[in-house]
Formats: sequence, structure tokens, C-alpha cells
Amino acid sequence: MKSFYVQAVLIIIALGLISCASSERGHDQAVEPTLQPIHEIPFPDPDPRVGLGAGLFDAEETIWNMKMLSTTPSPEDFIGSWNTDLAFKDNYAIQGSYNGFVIWDISNPEAPEVVVDFLCPASQSDVSVYGDLLFVSGEGLGGRLDCGTEGVPSAVSEDRLRGIRIFDISDIRNPQYISNVQTCRGSHTNSLLVDPNDDEYVYIYVSGSAPVRPDAELPGCSDAFPEDDPDSALFRIEVIQVPVANPEAARIVSSPRIFDDLEAPPTHGLAPEDLAEIERAREEGAFIAEVMGVERVISGGWLNQFLSQVAREEGRTTPTAADSLYLRENLQDMIDEMMASRGRGLDRGPNQCHDITLYPEVGLAGGACEGYGLLIDITDPANPFRLDAVADSNFAYWHSATFNNDGTTVIFTDEWGGGTQPKCRETDPMEWGANAIYSIEDGKMVFQSYFKMPAPQTNTENCVAHNGSLIPVPGRDIMVQGWYQGGVNIFDFTDAANPVEMAFHDRGPISAESLETAGSWSIYWYNGLLINSEIARGLDIFDMIPSEFITENEIAASKTVVLDYFNPQGQPMFHWPASFALVRAYMDQLERNRELDMQTLTRFRTELTRAERTNGSQRAQILTRLAEDFETAGPNSGNHDKLMKSAGVLMELAEI
Repeated sequence: MKSFYVQAVLIIIALGLISCASSERGHDQAVEPTLQPIHEIPFPDPDPRVGLGAGLFDAEETIWNMKMLSTTPSPEDFIGSWNTDLAFKDNYAIQGSYNGFVIWDISNPEAPEVVVDFLCPASQSDVSVYGDLLFVSGEGLGGRLDCGTEGVPSAVSEDRLRGIRIFDISDIRNPQYISNVQTCRGSHTNSLLVDPNDDEYVYIYVSGSAPVRPDAELPGCSDAFPEDDPDSALFRIEVIQVPVANPEAARIVSSPRIFDDLEAPPTHGLAPEDLAEIERAREEGAFIAEVMGVERVISGGWLNQFLSQVAREEGRTTPTAADSLYLRENLQDMIDEMMASRGRGLDRGPNQCHDITLYPEVGLAGGACEGYGLLIDITDPANPFRLDAVADSNFAYWHSATFNNDGTTVIFTDEWGGGTQPKCRETDPMEWGANAIYSIEDGKMVFQSYFKMPAPQTNTENCVAHNGSLIPVPGRDIMVQGWYQGGVNIFDFTDAANPVEMAFHDRGPISAESLETAGSWSIYWYNGLLINSEIARGLDIFDMIPSEFITENEIAASKTVVLDYFNPQGQPMFHWPASFALVRAYMDQLERNRELDMQTLTRFRTELTRAERTNGSQRAQILTRLAEDFETAGPNSGNHDKLMKSAGVLMELAEI
């Protein structure tokens, strides 16, 4: 019997030793990372965006690494008009339109509701918001001071609005039109600057791209070159100062000439399909001329305008065959003369900006100005000046700008084709109609890379780079962007030389037979949502979802950022409150980028979970020790700064 017990004890001891040995061997084994570096993650193949069926509200759709929460048609008076840009206040999205603006209640993103559809036609009703004030751009010749829908038929009229409309939205469901500021070239876009050092005023930077209006309509407007008239409305922007307490007193306080001494930028030629189309048109007898150095077919209203001009000069009201022959022989000279009269001489740089993104917390602006990207000092809001200018032969039309959160990188978009042409065809160069990414070094911009939505689109889909914004994922530079009928996508440009697409949504074309303008005018992040202004269809709302490219912790940390209002062209600096999600997001990034060994990360994660499950002094003790461990690990990691940021967040949590 004794022998049996001895044997049993020996067996138990042996099993225990085996178990301990196995445990020790398991502890010694390296823990493998589960998160892949984003450059190693495969993409869908074939790309599901290619070949989607056409339709207005019934087009085929595809989505990857995003979630569609809702898609809502525009109100009746706005269907058929183009929806334009967005601004945000509280739980509202304000959507511009060529017919006015629409205010959506997005409290329930799965069922947004129209609370205001304000009919007030203008081109293009770009919107910005601050406090109880809404600012709306007007540039076209048909906009009226009284918001009427009948247009302005006469060449000179006291009824015309070209500039900025100001609305009181203290009762956001009942906007009141209170004032306007007229400008010589109107306002194609507007950008709102909130001075960090002065809450008495806000500033509107106005970009106007239309011809200068007559002096008879707005005194003081001149379309002469600046050397002939120092007060010329060409080669300048307008800065409007708005007293917040008395917006009716808003006025232009400066007209900075930020384009001085810029030469004509280099340009590229036509894409292969465009060249073939020009040749076909030439063989068919079309009118063809160079516009800003690029051959174009002159047709439609533009051609009729020139024919009417020739007929008038001959004393006729209706063009004849002789007028048509004269135009064919003299068209190029007439176009050159017209472009010169608009300050667009081929030997000069740009005379206006399309859009300016203001980033007051870093004292910089990015000016997307036709043939150049400008870096602008805005530390004195009323007197901005140019720091640097870059041009690129791969860019046709510098359109908009977005900074990363610390202001060390800026992205410019190229609206090659003006937004109404198909520029994402399979044969189109990937460097054309794309983003250009620049680092900012000692006040200069240094080129890093291009990025373009990679899925080929059809000849009936207008597609090119357009508007987007940062998504506040801590520790990473991530942007969401619209590409017209190329859909929307999300990409990471933390490594500015190697941007990577992370997610997308796309619809088929409006029509499979003819090109009809539609698609994403702009998509922006706002308080955890991705909100898309669809030109022809209305409003889309998306959510981010975890994927191989982004973790649940990173998304949760991004959603701790909450804004009271947001103007994408008045870019704010994001600040993340201390949270467990923020530390976990940083740890996920340390794993993904192989910047800390997995044994240490596993231990840190275990301790963080233990702290989260406790409270009071015990939680504070665990978090303080963990912060010290992060600091100790810092010098041996591949990202000392991220370890130190994590330690700082842990200490903040310990003090809560």
C-alpha cells in the first residue's frame, strides 16, 4: 500500500514538473504580433469599384472598411441643383447648394432630418459658420441681394449679389438674412479664421475666380493689371473683418497681393484619351483653341458667345456663315485677348486662389491657387503674407489644402478638368488629378509623394481629387476625401512618402451613356461621423469600422474628440482627452509598427485592464507604476515619443 502512495506522489510531482516546464517554455516563447503593418495588408482584387451599374437613386454600390448609416435625398426644391460644401454646428450639418442651403439635423445619423431648406440661389453657396452666424458665398451673375429666383438679366444691376451673405442662425430653424459684403470678383469659396488671440472679430478670406464686375455696378472695381492700376481687383484676395457682436458692420479690411512675382507655372499636356478626342473633333470640323496652354474644343455657350461677338461687331444680331469663318480664323487671338483681360496671361502666375485652408493654431494657411500651392503666414489675420510657393507640371488646377494635425505636412488637391470631366480613366496618369503631399520644413514645402483614388472609372463619371478632412486618430495622419463620381475613400499619410488607402465607398455612374455631374463634392469627419455632400443625390452619413488598417481602440480614441462647430477650411487642432482608449490606441500602433516587443506590450495591456477594473487609490497606484514602466521602456523602443505620450496620459488618468 505504501508503495502505491509513493508512486502516486511521484507521478503527481512529475506531472507538476512537466506542467511547470511547459508553462516556462510557453513563457519563453516569443509572442507574435497580430496587427500587420499597413503597407503589408492586401487590397480587394479585383477592385469592386470597377464596373458598377448606373442609376440615380438605384446605382450599384460597393463599400469596404466603412459602414453606411444613411443616405437621404435632397428636399424637393434642391433636387436637380448641385449640392456643394458643408459646415457643422452642434448637431447640424449645413449643406450649400446652387439653390441656397439646407440645414440637416444629424442627431440620429441613421435618419437625418431637414430642418431648413433656404431657397436663395447663388453660385456656389460655399458655407462657413461661427457662433450664431452663417456665411454663404455668391459668385455667379444670377445671385440676387433679395435671394430671388428670377436671376439678374442685365449686365449692370444694383440687385446683384457677388460676395458674402451673412445670416443670423441664433434660431437655427429660422435663419435671418441680415447683411452682405460685396466684392469685385464675388466669392467662389470662403474660409473662416477665428483668431486665437482675439474673440471680438472673426475674419473671412474670400477667394473669387470670376471676371471683375464693372465699376458701374460696384465702385472701385478694376480689371487692369496691378502695374497699371495699383487698386486692381486682380492678383489679390479679400479679407473681411466681422465684428461678432455687430455682424452688420462687416467690411473688407485688406486685399493682400499674395501672388506677387510668381511666374507662369509648368503644365502638362492632354491625357491619351483627351488627345484622341481632340483629333476626332478636329476631323469633324470643331472649333479648337488653346486655353492656358492646353488645346480645348470650344463649343456650347462659349462658342455662341464668340459668334455673337463677331456678329455684333459687324452690325448683325444673328451670326452668319461669314461670321463663323471669321471666328475659325481668329478664335485663338480672341481667346488670348479674353484671358489677358481676366489677368490670365500665359507669362504670369495665378491671379486668384480657388480655396484657402486656414490653420490659425499653427499660424499657417495653405492656398490652393490655380497654378501654385502657397504656404501663407496668417499670424496677423488681417495681413497674411506668402512664405513659400510650389508649382508642379503634374498639377493642372490647385484646388484645396489640408494640414496634418501638428502642421508639419500639407496635402494639396488637383482638380484637373474642373470637376466635371472624367479624369480617373484607366489610361489617365496617376499623378494627374491627384493629391500632392508636402512636408513643411523651415517654412518651405518639400514634396513627398502623390496619392490618387486607384480604381479606374468610366468616361461617364466625373472624377478627380476633391474635398476632405483629417480624421482625428491619435498618433496617425488619416484623411477622408471625396472624388466626385470616384466615390469617397480614407487613406493614411503618416508616412508622407508612402500613403495607403484604407477604406472606400463608391456608386456606379448616374448614366452609362452620357456624362452627368454627380458624386462626392466633399466628405468630412465631424464628431465621430463621416458626412458626405453628394452633388446629385443628397446627404450620406458613414461610420468608421475596425479593420486590419485601424483598430477599435483607435476609432474609440478618435471619437473622444468633440467639436462645437467645424469649418473644414478653418482647420482646428485636435486635442484628445485622457482615456484608456487613447493609451490602447498608442499601444496598438506600437505593435503594428513593431516599435515595442510583444512581451512588454502584453504586460502593459494586462496592467491597463487591471487598472480599468479598479478605482480610487488602487487604480491610481497601478496607473502610476505603469506610467513609470512606459518611461523606462521608452529608450529601448522604436518610438520614444509615443511611449512618453502614453506615460503622460496614464498620469492624467491616475489623477482623475
